[in-house]
Amino acid sequence: MTTTTSKSLRQGSVSGVQMSKQHFKVCFCFKRMFRLKVAEPPHEICTIFDAYSQNGNMSMDDLYTFLVQFQGERGGEATKKQVQVIFDSLKHLTIFQRKGLHIEAFFRYLLGNLNGPLAQDQVHQDMNSPLAHYFLYTGHNSYLTGNQLSSESSTSPIIEALKKGVRVIELDLWPSCKENDVIVRHGGTLTSSVKLKACLNAIKEFAFYASEYPVVITFEDHITPNLQAKVAKMVNDIFGEMLYRPDSEHMEIFCSPELLKGRILISTKPPETPDIQGKRVQEERALNLDDYEDDFDDQVEEDDAIGLGYRDLISIHAGKPIENWLIHHGQARRVSLSEQELEEIATKHGTDIVRFTQTNLVRIYPKGMRVDSSNYDPMTGWMHGAQMVAFNMQGHDHFLNIMQGMFRANGGCGYVKKPDILLVVDKGFDPRGTRLVQKTLQVLVYMGEGWYSDFGRTHFDLYSPPDFYVKVGIHGVPADRATKETRTIEDEWVPVWNELFSFPLTVPELALLHIKVGERDFSGKPDFGGQTCLPVSELTEGIRAVRLYDRRGEIYNSVRLLIQFQIVNSTNA
Repeated sequence: MTTTTSKSLRQGSVSGVQMSKQHFKVCFCFKRMFRLKVAEPPHEICTIFDAYSQNGNMSMDDLYTFLVQFQGERGGEATKKQVQVIFDSLKHLTIFQRKGLHIEAFFRYLLGNLNGPLAQDQVHQDMNSPLAHYFLYTGHNSYLTGNQLSSESSTSPIIEALKKGVRVIELDLWPSCKENDVIVRHGGTLTSSVKLKACLNAIKEFAFYASEYPVVITFEDHITPNLQAKVAKMVNDIFGEMLYRPDSEHMEIFCSPELLKGRILISTKPPETPDIQGKRVQEERALNLDDYEDDFDDQVEEDDAIGLGYRDLISIHAGKPIENWLIHHGQARRVSLSEQELEEIATKHGTDIVRFTQTNLVRIYPKGMRVDSSNYDPMTGWMHGAQMVAFNMQGHDHFLNIMQGMFRANGGCGYVKKPDILLVVDKGFDPRGTRLVQKTLQVLVYMGEGWYSDFGRTHFDLYSPPDFYVKVGIHGVPADRATKETRTIEDEWVPVWNELFSFPLTVPELALLHIKVGERDFSGKPDFGGQTCLPVSELTEGIRAVRLYDRRGEIYNSVRLLIQFQIVNSTNA
């Protein structure tokens, strides 16, 4: 192979690159002028192009070789088709040449949407294991539009969550003012209410908009037996055959996501059984309430009949932890813990929680003090095997970005298979234990572009172009966490950093790579320039175009980073 790439690119010339001038007014007296250039290939990219092209031209065969040898593609017919798709995607550009790609077209491919960082955009994990073997994309108080005290309740956040792939929707059931209907609201607060029927209809319409895998509805039940009967009829009428009804009330293991495709599952605490109600009768008698015995006995029988219909809806039995709850008693169930309860129990029983979650479901929910709908660190739940780490999807914070990153795995279907280390029965995994490094992730941040298109000209600075830097970090088990930062490139819309970072990982299966761009404001807090979070286990090696998202998790049209990933296995692995 020859190395005859255009000398003008190597020498930093702007030949073939459009440039213009950008003016900023300063103090209404004079103007500062800056050159505004379109992204051009860094020197390192030119060197790579030279190695895989001939006479400044990369043929389809050359591109195939590059994809296999440098990008780590498998080769064969799939990669040949990929080469054709890449060439076809560039045909509309004036820089495209029929004989092959020159450096500018190659560079456009590297920065394009066909060169993303994740291995696959479709479901590729085993989906035939029991439900307890997966992390589920889980919402908390899914009907709230804002804070936990005074915001509106609506079907809109439910629909938005389902469209983004959330698989577990939480509804708090309360009697209406006249106690003749069921509403959804956050009890004991000033939040408004929305009718349960409207919520269920919204779920039915959008349940499988983003994923064909099952949706679980968790009811927090604060209603009477009569209203439970009304809910039972409502759920049956709305969902019909979509509703999953297990053959037995006492399941030893849960069904698989594959078997439950297209189905709706209800999870809540079952109504009291007749023996518990009987104990209540005895307590009433002991209190000499004989005058009310007959009426109470009749009510128990009526409530029992009503409760059976409601009980039949429930495919995942739920409850709070009771004594010896970490011991599996033969029936698969769901247990709910607050984030604080998890932290306290995990300090002494971390491996026991992991074992419990191999068969049962654990749901973690935010502590009550999070009235602003903020979120907590989801990794605490995941590293203990908790499947349902419930989040306020309207709380657009750092930890929600981490949550979104986890569920970009497995094609974004809302189900991510737990790593084998959390499923080994005879050896409990200690999330806080000491382990040897298994892999090292190397991240080479080349450059970025797109802010001038997606942000206003003076969004970052009134008097000059922005000063960008990149933070790169690992969010995983405590031993793997680290954050590193590039230098700041001043006055540049298309910054080039060319900085390499290494992250040793003891549990790469749980590691998430978080990337955030900031704009240095030397007079105050840095401005936000985009972020993304990616599961390390699904990263593809090679040079990749990493698109960035806003704080809400909405993807930008143009903003992206050019990054090279390499994963090095340790001799300890």
